[in-house]
Amino acid sequence: MPRQAGHSAGTENIRRILRKCVTLGIKYVTLYAFSTENWNRPQSEITGLFRLLAEVIEREAAELNREGVRVMHLGRPDGVPGDLIRAIHRATELTSRNSRLVLNIAWNYGGRAEIVDAVRKLVKNGCPAESIDEEAISNCLYTAGQPDPDLVIRTAGEMRLSNFLIWQANYAEYYSTATLWPDFDGDELMKAVKDYSARQRKFGGVVS
Repeated sequence: MPRQAGHSAGTENIRRILRKCVTLGIKYVTLYAFSTENWNRPQSEITGLFRLLAEVIEREAAELNREGVRVMHLGRPDGVPGDLIRAIHRATELTSRNSRLVLNIAWNYGGRAEIVDAVRKLVKNGCPAESIDEEAISNCLYTAGQPDPDLVIRTAGEMRLSNFLIWQANYAEYYSTATLWPDFDGDELMKAVKDYSARQRKFGGVVS
C-alpha cells in the first residue's frame, strides 16, 4: 500500500477508536500525527499528509464537538502550512469547552523540542534558577494541566519511544502490537487495556 493511502486509512480509524475510548471511560487520548523528525521524509509525502490532516480536521471538527470531544494541538506551528494552522485553530476554539474526552493531536511534535520550549518559557518569564523544579517544567509543557499518560501503545510492532511524550511518559506502561494502525480497532484497544490492567505499577518502588 502506498504511504499516502496508509495515512488516509489511518485517519479513518480515529473515529472508531475515540468511540471505544468514550465507552471505556478514557478521558485523555494523544495521537502522534507528525513528529519533528518527519520533516526528513520526501516532500511529496509531507505535503500530502498536511493536506490530509487539514481535510480531516475540517471534516470532523463539528462531529467531535457534538460528541463532547475537546481537540488540542501539541507541537510547534513552525513550518506548518497556513491552511492546516487555521484548521487547527478553528477546531480547538470550537471544542474548547468540551470535557467528555480530550484529544491531543501531536503534529510537528517532538518530546525534546517540547522540553526546550518549556525551559525557554521559564526563562522568558524570569523564573529564578532555584525555583525550577519538575512541577515548574510540567506547567510549561504543551500538556500543562493534563495528567501524565498511563499507557503508551505502539502499533506495527515498533519498540522505540520515537521522541514521544518523553517527559510525561516516564512511568507510563508500554504496549506493542504487530497490528498496523489502520487495523487497530476497538477489539485491539481492549487487548491493550486488559494487558495494562493486569500489570502492577511500582513507580520506582517495590510491590508490598
